[in-house]
Amino acid sequence: QVQLVESGGDLVQPGGSLRLSCAASGFTFSRYGIKWYRQAPGKERELVATISSTGFIFSYADFVKGRFTISRDNAKNTVYLQMNSLKPEDTAVYYCHSPSLGYWGQGTQVTVSS
Repeated sequence: QVQLVESGGDLVQPGGSLRLSCAASGFTFSRYGIKWYRQAPGKERELVATISSTGFIFSYADFVKGRFTISRDNAKNTVYLQMNSLKPEDTAVYYCHSPSLGYWGQGTQVTVSS
């Protein structure tokens, strides 16, 4: 069955970095674009970044441009989100999503706090 499993979330100080991973299984990963979303407590889920099936096309929400980088390794069926210069407002549960297949991962918690 289709699975998306996020990992890499942690508690980090402001200005720090984390790399999130989204490991996919159960479908032909290289054919599908993937999105990262996040949801902070009491707020709606918001789109963070998008990457195409090949990895050559990507986009970012304005609030992460210049700080986050999305990438993928189709040989490993994995999408990454490199997060640098983290801010307290980046605190949220981060989810990966396959919009074409309609599947979500379970999420990974990122907390940015001193």
